[in-house]
Amino acid sequence: DVLKVLRERGLLNDATNEQGLSIELKQGAAPSAVYCGFDPTADSLHLGNLLGIIVLTWFGKAGHRVIALCGGATGLVGDPSGKSAERPMLDVETLQHNTTCIGNQLKNLMSFAEEEAEEDGRDSMPSEIEVEIVNNLEWFENMTFLDFLRDVGKFARVGTMLNKDSVKSRMETSDEEQGTGLSFTEFSYQLLQGYDFMHLYKSRECKIQIGGSDQWGNITAGTDLIKRLCGQTPPPPSSSSVSAEQEGEESQDLSLAYGITFPLLVGSDGKKFGKSEGGAIWLDGKKLSPYHMYQHLLRTPDSDVGKFLKMLTFLDMSEIEDIVARMDPSHPNHSGPNAAQKVLAAEVTRFVHGKKGLEEALKITKGLFESQKKTDGPPSLEAFEALVLSGNAPKAQLVDSEVIGNPVVDVLVKVGLQPSKSAVRRMIKGGAIRVNNRLVKDEGEIIEKKEAVDNRFMLLAAGKKNKMIVELLN
Repeated sequence: DVLKVLRERGLLNDATNEQGLSIELKQGAAPSAVYCGFDPTADSLHLGNLLGIIVLTWFGKAGHRVIALCGGATGLVGDPSGKSAERPMLDVETLQHNTTCIGNQLKNLMSFAEEEAEEDGRDSMPSEIEVEIVNNLEWFENMTFLDFLRDVGKFARVGTMLNKDSVKSRMETSDEEQGTGLSFTEFSYQLLQGYDFMHLYKSRECKIQIGGSDQWGNITAGTDLIKRLCGQTPPPPSSSSVSAEQEGEESQDLSLAYGITFPLLVGSDGKKFGKSEGGAIWLDGKKLSPYHMYQHLLRTPDSDVGKFLKMLTFLDMSEIEDIVARMDPSHPNHSGPNAAQKVLAAEVTRFVHGKKGLEEALKITKGLFESQKKTDGPPSLEAFEALVLSGNAPKAQLVDSEVIGNPVVDVLVKVGLQPSKSAVRRMIKGGAIRVNNRLVKDEGEIIEKKEAVDNRFMLLAAGKKNKMIVELLN
């Protein structure tokens, strides 16, 4: 029962006609089609978008048909939901690029899940999930404004549209907020998304749309449009084998299509968990490395980790309950600090970046830990590689002849650790200059070739926090 799964994992915020929806999804019935839309406002999805992918995946695991929609057309307008001001308009070329990137990303995420499950034989990873990627530009591209007014606008009711939260919140602005308001373009967005649902309902017999809680108004615009335009000619019911009792229940259900919303990914502090101080937690490894995603998840507060294990992973509920229980120091099998966070970080990083991405994140994490603990000799090659990959330490590249055989004073100025040679000399006298954790005692000291780890790396320090990796080039 996919609705039961979503409910117990905190992934079911609201639903239109939940009783009718339950009948539509009954076990033994033919698979239903479910879709979720993704706006191409950037060339990558972020951690907040992952909830939509995970809910789609749960439907896929239950045997239903899964559709992911890239808003190549709606992205030209911009969704006002949850926004206090109009989104900046993207040019067509940027939007096309973003749509292509997100489409590929969705395919990769679903295939990652399947490949990882097959390779590891792990029940906590989804398998055998096929996703159809569609772009709504396909059906909007050749539609004229007059076509849209005649075929869609005629059936929309302005009073209903004005009642949507995404509209009311922008219309009810104070004097201080004057100038925000709502443009006709944004006001019409709900009809565009509603038409998406109707098109998929007609062309693919898709009866269910899912989205974040801020999408409720747009989703119900779709169910209402389907009811008005398709009420006389609904597609064949997807339930091929239902009991007489179910048929009786279904006869009372006048819904042609259904909507489901899931909560936004928000921490106990009310802040979006899909963002950090450095910006969005991107799902594209080129925009944000697997290591940085792993670290973001590792910093999850204890008060949120149980909730996010349910929402963001495919672990059994019993396993999650055990992990959370063992967080208590009084538990006989207490797992120690951050053990639950490590599970969360590993599961999500594996789902997004695959097994290799997780291995990279763990390797860097281990290397950084070693580099921070070791103070009595040069860091290992693994530690240097981890520091370079993580981007956590400033790095300079110099030809080896500019470093080897040169005074420490000259090299520190050359890489920019200190502004002048006199500043370096003062720090040497104060015992604050180190080369590979070796204290430099004499301002005339020369850097020797044997000090370069793997003939490539060297760690220079001017004080406890001012450090730099020097990579030697032949």
